[in-house]
Parts: sequence; C-alpha cells; structure tokens
Amino acid sequence: MKALSYLTEKYQKGPVLISEIARKKKIPLKFLENILLELKIMGVVDSKKGKGGGYFLVKNPAKVRVADIIRKVNGPIAMLPCVSLYFYERCKNCDEKRCALHDMMIEVRDATLNILEKRTLVDLLAMP
Repeated sequence: MKALSYLTEKYQKGPVLISEIARKKKIPLKFLENILLELKIMGVVDSKKGKGGGYFLVKNPAKVRVADIIRKVNGPIAMLPCVSLYFYERCKNCDEKRCALHDMMIEVRDATLNILEKRTLVDLLAMP
C-alpha cells in the first residue's frame, strides 16, 4: 500500500523509478521488486523500460478501491472462509445456521467492507 500511495502521488506525472519508491517509502528494493511485479501481473501497475522508464498506475487512483487491491493481493477480506463473499468455503464440522462465531464474523466482514469499499487509492495519500 505504501508503494501504491507513492504511485498515486505521482499519477500522470510519468513513470517512477523503483529505486525512488524504495527510498521515499523506506521499502527494501528486492521486496519492492517482487511486490511491483505481482501488481503488474494483476494489472494494477505497469512499467516502461529504458530512459524515462519506471512504474505507474494503470487506472485513475480515484477509481481503484482499496478492497479490490486487498482482494487481489491477499485474497478474501473476511476473517473466516465461511463468511467470505467472493472466496466462500464451508468450514469443516460446522453448522453455519447455529454458529455464533459465523454470525459475528459476518458483522465484522460487513463493517470492514463498509470502510474498504468506499476508500480508494487516493485515500492512501494521508499515509506517512
């Protein structure tokens, strides 16, 4: 998210060198290389080689929801697979209709989504 917040700051100002992102956001270079490669494969960022090259956001950051990024990178937002909207899996040895934990985790999921679905990459600009 730190790298994405920096790319959001630099949106439409041209590609950003990976070394600049690493230095400005204090992210180890090798770690950042892996992250940006993963984000590129997912279609969140792209890169340009050569002089004036670097990484840049593919879409307008005001239209990229934080929830979508989390799902692409980490998978489900829900804490339990039995309450996930997009990655549902039934828990073993559990009766969802009588499980108080299941019901509680639905509330947690909904509260979390209520925040993350409304936030975009632009909202990350307040991050240090």
